[in-house]
Amino acid sequence: MRKLPKSFRLAMGIMLANVTLSASAQDPQTERDYQVPLPPAPSGDAVFQPPLESAIPDNQYGDMVRKGRDLFVDTQQLRGTHVFNEQNCSNCHLDAGRMANSAPMWAAFGMYPAYRGKNDKVNTLAERIQGCFTYSMNGIPPETGSESLVALETYFHWLATGAPVNQAMPGRGYAKLETPQGGYDPERGAQVYAEQCAVCHGSDGAGQKVGDRQVFPPLWGDGAYNWGAGMHRVNTAAAFIKANMPLGKPYSLSDEDAWDVAAFINSHERPQDPRRRGMESLEATDRTFHQHSGYYGDDVGGQRLGDHDNYGANPGSGD
Repeated sequence: MRKLPKSFRLAMGIMLANVTLSASAQDPQTERDYQVPLPPAPSGDAVFQPPLESAIPDNQYGDMVRKGRDLFVDTQQLRGTHVFNEQNCSNCHLDAGRMANSAPMWAAFGMYPAYRGKNDKVNTLAERIQGCFTYSMNGIPPETGSESLVALETYFHWLATGAPVNQAMPGRGYAKLETPQGGYDPERGAQVYAEQCAVCHGSDGAGQKVGDRQVFPPLWGDGAYNWGAGMHRVNTAAAFIKANMPLGKPYSLSDEDAWDVAAFINSHERPQDPRRRGMESLEATDRTFHQHSGYYGDDVGGQRLGDHDNYGANPGSGD
C-alpha cells in the first residue's frame, strides 16, 4: 500500500502552477505576486543559545515571560476555551520551545511578519500562533491582544534575546528530509510504530495519561491535531520524527523509517479540518487545501479519511 498518487498530483499541480504563473507574468492585468513561504533554515549545526530560565527578570516583563512559558508547556490550561484536544505547544516544540530542529521559538520570533502560503497573506506572529490553536490544538484562537496571546508572544521574544531579526538561523523548523526513492509505506510504518512509538503513544495512538494529566500526546483520534494541522502532512511529521523521536534518541531512525511511521500515524482518522465548515464538499476541501503529502480524502483500509463531520470537542466559532 505505497503512497505515491497524491505526491504525483502535487508534482503535476506545481508544474501547472508554474505554467500558469509564467503566462500570468506576461499578462499586464495580473496583480498577484505569489510568494514562497519562509526560506528553509541554513544547513549546519545550530549555534544560537536562548537564555536560561534563571535569567528571566523579576519585573512585569518577566512575569509575562513566565506566564507565556507556563502556557506553552501546559496549554491545557486553556482547555474548553481555546484548546479542544489533548495537546500542548511543547509536544511539537520540544524543551519548552528551546530545542533546535524542533521548530524552536527563538528561531521563529524574528522571522515574522512573513508570508504564509497556507492562508496566502502576510501573517504577524500573533496570527501564526492563532493558527496553531485552530489546527494543532483543534481549538478557537485567543483574540489578538488577549493576555494569553501576549504572554506567548512575550515568551518567544525573551527566548530570542540576542537573535538576529529577519534572518533564518540553523535549527529553525524541522530538518528537511528527501522523499524516499520508493515512496513511503504506512504498512511498514506500523511495524516501526509498534517497536519504537507505542510504548509512549499507545498501540491505539491515544497517548498516555498519569491521572488526569496527558503526559504523552495522542497521535490520532479526537485528542490529536486535526486534519488542518501542519503535522498531518507526512513530510512535516517525518522531519519532526527524524530529528526528535523516539524521545531522547534523535536521529536514531533511518530516513525511510521516519517517513514510513509518519505515514502510518497520519493514515488514521482525526478531527475534521475546520476549513471544511465553509466548503461545499470533502472533494472541494481536499482540492483546495490538501494537495500535498497527506492522506486527507484518500481511501485507506476501505475508509475514506476525512469523510465525516466530527470536529472533536471543538464547538466552532459560532459564525
